[in-house]
Amino acid sequence: MMNSILICLLCGLYGVLAKDKDQKGKYSVPILDVKARQLVLDTNQTLLLSCRGRWEVAWAFPSALLRGEVQVEEYRCGRTGKLFCSRLMVSSTQTQHTGLFRCRYSLRTRRQTSIYVYVTDSQQPFVEDPDMSPDVLYMKDKQPLDIPCRVTHPNITTTLVKHPHRSLSPDHRVILWNSKKGFTIRTPTLYYIGLFYCQAVTDGVTHISRKYFIYRPVSNIMEVYLNSSGPEQALKGERLVLNCTATGELNTRVNISWDYPGKINNTGTTYKRLLKHRTHILFYNILTIPKLQRSDRGLYTCRVTSGDKTKEQRVNVTVFDRPFIRLKPRHGSVIKVQAGQKSYRLSPKLRAFPDPEVIWLKDGMVAAEQCSRYHLDGTSLVIRDVAEEDAGKYTVLVRILEHGLYQNLTLTLVVNVSPQIGEKAVSLQDPGSVPRGSRQSLHCTSHGVPPPHIQWLWHPCPSKGL
Repeated sequence: MMNSILICLLCGLYGVLAKDKDQKGKYSVPILDVKARQLVLDTNQTLLLSCRGRWEVAWAFPSALLRGEVQVEEYRCGRTGKLFCSRLMVSSTQTQHTGLFRCRYSLRTRRQTSIYVYVTDSQQPFVEDPDMSPDVLYMKDKQPLDIPCRVTHPNITTTLVKHPHRSLSPDHRVILWNSKKGFTIRTPTLYYIGLFYCQAVTDGVTHISRKYFIYRPVSNIMEVYLNSSGPEQALKGERLVLNCTATGELNTRVNISWDYPGKINNTGTTYKRLLKHRTHILFYNILTIPKLQRSDRGLYTCRVTSGDKTKEQRVNVTVFDRPFIRLKPRHGSVIKVQAGQKSYRLSPKLRAFPDPEVIWLKDGMVAAEQCSRYHLDGTSLVIRDVAEEDAGKYTVLVRILEHGLYQNLTLTLVVNVSPQIGEKAVSLQDPGSVPRGSRQSLHCTSHGVPPPHIQWLWHPCPSKGL
């Protein structure tokens, strides 16, 4: 029993090894009846190719060759009829049929054998018709550029021409030539942007190929910014205009789109504009909401895309029902500050829309006109080098004239002054000896805010015996 199992295992292993050997054997790829790598035919000749393999085979051929121009015959072949054969025939070849013919397994398409066929015509050295509309070729960063002006004979000599009359010959270093592929620019630069074609001379006659427009797509978005650097505020019924500007390199193509609360209802309209400079391009997209509603408040996003790159800017829009002024003290109506302080800012809590006009008064007169140490900073009054005379009543007047809104607030500023004893304020004259029991007066003058408290201290003289 064990011997039978061992024999079965060995047979199975042999079958696997034999199959693996078969996979790598003579028919691991289909075999053509033509040993050469290429064929050269004249126009109107018959092309006949045969292919055989272990499995079913299929043909792939140049796209210019229509299915109706190709006859394919499939049959079993080999000594025992176990191979699959296919015969391809093109009865009247044309120059545009030039290209790669491949025979491959139907279910294993990577296993294939190919041959390149030239269909030559001295009057038409290029495969593609020169009267075809120009083809657009895209130059990609750090990638070779192929200009596919293939020819109908392997020995045709060609040159590359940049319109209008700049000829470039293959140098086998930067510019490479291959009759089956065309020209290859290994490291293309901006010089190769524009209109190009290939040129060949046969029997003393100059022929040109189809024209190729080489374009370098650029997707570098240098900068995106909005005309609003901070949150936008507007009144209900007003018009909102947001301008999104994108800066891109030359040849950049961008798409600018908006996301905003009213987009689903088409409450806004957009206007696009492009401005080209010598070194860059500016793209504008202006969003306009003609009549703002409360539902239009929220986040507005400008999104700029170019290729696989995206940049965006956002702004928050607030819509108020009506204009308003809200004014109140920040730390009470009485403010205390110390004299000698380098600066002090009077800054009440103020919210208003639209932006109001703000005027500060000191004791009923315009503060900035009273002292050069007073100056406005936004809605605040800044006092530099605080002094005792800065004490008083300060009134801030807030008004929005176009809407007839007014509000004011009065603050009392108390300036504390450190107590000081005036120079020579204390009588230091030596009264000399005075009679015991006599009356003497000593004077001390001091100043401070609040008024200082004066205390006299007596220090007895040391006894004469010490």
